[in-house]
Amino acid sequence: MKSKFHPDKNGYYGQFGGAFIPELLYPNVKELEDNYIQIINSDEFQKEYKALLKDYVGRPSPLYLAKRLSEKYNAFIYLKREDLNHTGAHKVNNTIGQILVAKKLGKTKIIAETGAGQHGVATATVCALMGLECTVFMGEKDIERQAPNVARMKMLGAKVIPALSGSKTLKDATNEAIRYWIQHPETFYLIGSVVGPHPYPDMVARLQAVISEEIKWQLKEKTGKENPDTIIACVGGGSNAAGAFYHYMDDEDVELIAVEASGLGVNSGESAATSQLGEVGIIHGSKTILMQDEYGQIVEPYSISAGLDYPGVGPLHAYLFDSKRATFMNATDKEALTAAYELTKIEGIIPALESAHALAVLSKITFKKDQVVVVNLSGRGDKDLETYIKHLED
Repeated sequence: MKSKFHPDKNGYYGQFGGAFIPELLYPNVKELEDNYIQIINSDEFQKEYKALLKDYVGRPSPLYLAKRLSEKYNAFIYLKREDLNHTGAHKVNNTIGQILVAKKLGKTKIIAETGAGQHGVATATVCALMGLECTVFMGEKDIERQAPNVARMKMLGAKVIPALSGSKTLKDATNEAIRYWIQHPETFYLIGSVVGPHPYPDMVARLQAVISEEIKWQLKEKTGKENPDTIIACVGGGSNAAGAFYHYMDDEDVELIAVEASGLGVNSGESAATSQLGEVGIIHGSKTILMQDEYGQIVEPYSISAGLDYPGVGPLHAYLFDSKRATFMNATDKEALTAAYELTKIEGIIPALESAHALAVLSKITFKKDQVVVVNLSGRGDKDLETYIKHLED
């Protein structure tokens, strides 16, 4: 599928993307770049990938009409239930695909970074499934606030290495993973979002595109039309949003809304609203929009949500923002918590804190009568129960 929102041969979405990497990593990235599309498009890969998504992950994930939520906001609000996937989030769509690519390339040792722990769990899961060695880097702060996911990773046989520098969150875990990769180039770096050097952003988007592929036929089945009026998804690095937007990016009739975490407020100094606070720069191997000071040093992000606590966005999202194809909104910690409690009480679904940010903007939009809205419910809230309980007591 040709699209102006796909990268060019050098891995650029407009001015964003590319591969800014140390020379030692060039062979790894070049090997992947030369082979990933051919591998993913092969009949052998597609057969195994689709079988695992169906029988192991539990896809297709349901597209659920949230009736009480719809009544409240005077629109038809559908939830794409990625929270019902095995491992509890959308992340496994990507890890299943990348582990098959890694095996095809003859890799036996896998490394990954994780923030909320969902990608770490999903990576540890597929490594256990395929019998491969797994090392996950995670910020010390995230290890403390996402203890259940750390326990899952260890149960699955992964080694979890804390990142002790900086804010001790996702950015720092990624830094540590890249350092390790440089020292151990024989490993395969299984990146969790649409970030990093080309071809990672494109490969991850292609693997997550199963989300929008399903939305198209599921919506047609339910409404007679493939296209919703609006798609809403949260954005940190942005893989769940890339997946939800993928098959709709060229259709200007479909409104795309990306929701960032504004923490304690966009201008509070404690925020992760990259599109509002960021400038063009380079982070983790690609040119994108990121939060930085006048000297080009990364500004530490903040969000109650570990998965959105990242100082940049993937280059695809930077291009969607820059080209105005997607509307970027944001939600504070408080707004996300309110939205999470609301969904729980009126639909009986506890969302991940990341997904709660997407739900939070429903109250900020005036919908037209009969507007069809799809919210990508990217993960379930089990991992965030400690945070929810703490704020319930408040």
